[in-house]
Amino acid sequence: MSTGVPSSPGLPGARPSRGFGWPRDVTSAERKSLIAGGLGWMLDAMDVMLYSLVLTYLMREFSMDTRTAGFLNSLMLVASAIGGFIFGILADRIGRTRALMASILVYSFASAACGFSHTIPQLATFRFVLGLGMGGEWTTGAALIAETWRAEHRGKALGLMQSAYAIGEAIAALIVLIVFPRLGWRAVFFVGVLPALLVLWIRRGVPESDIWKNRSATQKGNWLNLLREKIILRNSLLATAMNASSMFGYWGLFTWIPGYLSLPVSRGGRGLSLVVGTTFYLVLAPGKWLGYVSFGFFADAFGRRKPYFTYLLIAGILVPLYGIIRNPLWLLLLGPFVAFFGTGFFSGYAAIASEIFPGEIRAAAMGLSYNIGRGLSAIAPFAVGAIAARFGFGPAFFLLAATFLVAALLALLLPETRGRQLT
Repeated sequence: MSTGVPSSPGLPGARPSRGFGWPRDVTSAERKSLIAGGLGWMLDAMDVMLYSLVLTYLMREFSMDTRTAGFLNSLMLVASAIGGFIFGILADRIGRTRALMASILVYSFASAACGFSHTIPQLATFRFVLGLGMGGEWTTGAALIAETWRAEHRGKALGLMQSAYAIGEAIAALIVLIVFPRLGWRAVFFVGVLPALLVLWIRRGVPESDIWKNRSATQKGNWLNLLREKIILRNSLLATAMNASSMFGYWGLFTWIPGYLSLPVSRGGRGLSLVVGTTFYLVLAPGKWLGYVSFGFFADAFGRRKPYFTYLLIAGILVPLYGIIRNPLWLLLLGPFVAFFGTGFFSGYAAIASEIFPGEIRAAAMGLSYNIGRGLSAIAPFAVGAIAARFGFGPAFFLLAATFLVAALLALLLPETRGRQLT
């Protein structure tokens, strides 16, 4: 079955967009889908990042070493692979918006539950459940936006959705700076329940994807057969391998940057205080946001593959430098560039994945491909923690650079899908 056809001029009644005037042509359904997916992803990032930002204190509270701390984050990533697939199947069966609401509720309540943890197994259990919702949110939100937006703006819309992750991380840093000194780390996690309120608006105001609503009865329930088709299987395996490699680099790097900045020099870190280290992390947020957003514009203008390759290549060059620099000023100056290229490529994956899979299996296949990649990358936080404990963060960051470069090469093997009209 064909996964796409050349783009049509646009939706009925929509004017063709030119240059910077495209926001004027956005329909109500497009705007609401982007707000729902973007806010869900932003608050997902907030909940996920709270753990990394208070990690040094959790290590002290639960007497964890860097291996155990990394393992808990790896466990969350494994859960996200499972959750992405489960919620993807749900989204293909019950609709994108309903599955999106369910995923937000799961990660919100799991984040708050982390604040009640008194043992490492309890904390691990709640992080695992949070991962289920985290994987489901990306899958359902990306499918909803991809199917609602026109082909000529799909890359920009998905880039804007992905950029919300950087905003969520910045919000998490602000929460830690405000809440932690006054109420401690448990209260930090309690704040994580607030995203559940977003579900009320989604239920009332966000329309379901027309592509999902208009599918025929013969298009339901045959996702496994479609996934076996040669071209779909090849592209799925390539995309999954590329995603696993790039996310290994991402999760290994950004799980540990707060610890890298704040751990004592004797333990391989840079010895910055919590306030200074968190402020440094806030400086990375604008670089991340610009990387996500700019990638969407580049993807619509030049295609998906070339920007993906370029971002990952530059990330592979910058990351080792960040791991060996000791001067705080240079860490501060280089950080936004590491964030720009080391995260911006994420915006391309939703466009690629939504355009290589047919509508009958789009959410399930996107969830499977993206989250298997994320699950395989789950070893990264543990690997970086283990290497850092023995050799320091410098050698660990060289490993992450290698995975970025592998992902860059794999990106060149995927077909170019810019301009495809989703069916």
